[in-house]
Amino acid sequence: MSTARVICAGFGGQGVMSMGQLLTYAGMLEGKEVSWLPSYGPEMRGGTANCSVTVSNKPVGSPVIAGDATCAIVMNLPSLDKFESEVKPGGKILVNSSLIERKVERDDVDVYYIPANDIALELGNPRVANMVMLGAYLKTEPTVEVDSVLEAFKKVFGPSKEKFVPLNKEALQKGSSSIK
Repeated sequence: MSTARVICAGFGGQGVMSMGQLLTYAGMLEGKEVSWLPSYGPEMRGGTANCSVTVSNKPVGSPVIAGDATCAIVMNLPSLDKFESEVKPGGKILVNSSLIERKVERDDVDVYYIPANDIALELGNPRVANMVMLGAYLKTEPTVEVDSVLEAFKKVFGPSKEKFVPLNKEALQKGSSSIK
C-alpha cells in the first residue's frame, strides 16, 4: 500500500470527524502508521469541519496535507470549493451528490458522485451518510479493510453504540456498491 492522504470535509454534524477517526483507527488496528488532524469552524454543528488523515506503511512525517491529498471526501459545496484544488493530479474526489449539484472542474483527477444522503435515507437513518461515503472511498482506495473499520467503530464509540454496527456495515456496503 502506498501512503493515503485523505481530506474528509463537510458541515459540523455530518460525521466527517468520525469518518476520519474510523479510517485512522482502522489503520492502527492493522498495524499501519497513521495521523489524524482535525480542523473545526466557529461552530461545531453546522459550522465547517474537516480532518486530514494519513495512513501508510511508512512513518508519517507530518499530519498536514497541503496540495498533496490522494483523495478528498466532500460532503457539502463549501468543502468542494475549498478542497478541490488540494488533491494531487491522479488523485480522487468523492462528492456527496445528494447535496452538491456542481461538478468537479478538474480533469486530472478521478471523480465519483455518490448520493450519500439519499442512500442513508433509504437505509432509514440520515446519520449514516458519512459511512456511505467511507464505503465508497474504500471501494476506490482499499486503504484498510471494512472489518477493521467496524472493529474501530466499536472502539471509538464504545459498547453502548455496538448495536449500530449492522446499520453502519450496511451503509459501508451500499457506499461500496454505488461505485461502478
